[in-house]
Amino acid sequence: ARYGGDCTVCIVDSGSSDTSYLREYEAHPHLSVVYQGDIGFGRANNVGYQHSDAGAEYIVFLNPDAFITEHTFSEAVKALSSDADAVCLGGRLLGYDLETMRPTGKLDSTGIFRKWYGRWFDRGQGEPDTGQYGHPERLPAACGAFLFCRKEKLEQLSLADGQVFDPDFFLYKEDIELGLRVAASRWHTLYAPGVKVYHCRGWQQRQQMSHRFRLMAAENEILLYRKHPSAYLAWAWLKYILVRLFII
Repeated sequence: ARYGGDCTVCIVDSGSSDTSYLREYEAHPHLSVVYQGDIGFGRANNVGYQHSDAGAEYIVFLNPDAFITEHTFSEAVKALSSDADAVCLGGRLLGYDLETMRPTGKLDSTGIFRKWYGRWFDRGQGEPDTGQYGHPERLPAACGAFLFCRKEKLEQLSLADGQVFDPDFFLYKEDIELGLRVAASRWHTLYAPGVKVYHCRGWQQRQQMSHRFRLMAAENEILLYRKHPSAYLAWAWLKYILVRLFII
């Protein structure tokens, strides 16, 4: 990726059984590698955040299954520069198939939205990419696979001990919790369609998720509404019961 400013990279390994692939990066002057146990998505991102430069203007959270393009960072900086009240930016996430090593031609996420009855979903997921959702707008939340943030504002919204993501969420819904925290402030999350990122999900349909992960997601939705009280808690409990009893 091209970016006119200085940047440093922190790779956080969270419980990999084989970390040999990281050895080549350990001596890099602008790159640090931090080894952790299996601490979960949010906590691993918090570790990376705590290793970021104190004077950094921007910070990027990037999943290991997400790939930036040549212009991702420059477009993100341009988009945030045009919106002084945006804390976090979500881009146009595009599907990518690791088996064929080719883009799928479908959208992965253009922001996280909520149905009228309470279900959260990645807008556009699985749709052919025909240029829809092509205008910048405010989002309820952005997919945690790629978050480009203003560090100064993010610090003001952080939790105890400077944690950005709530450590109570091991996996799933931590990006939504952050989005709700941002929305409760005087700032917002921005969708920038010109910021393109490829995302290789381990599953393409909900039915492909293991029951363990579906249950974890349902449990975390209950936790989400306990932390951010809402009538949607009723939906969260219904979803949990259905997943628990009927393995949906």
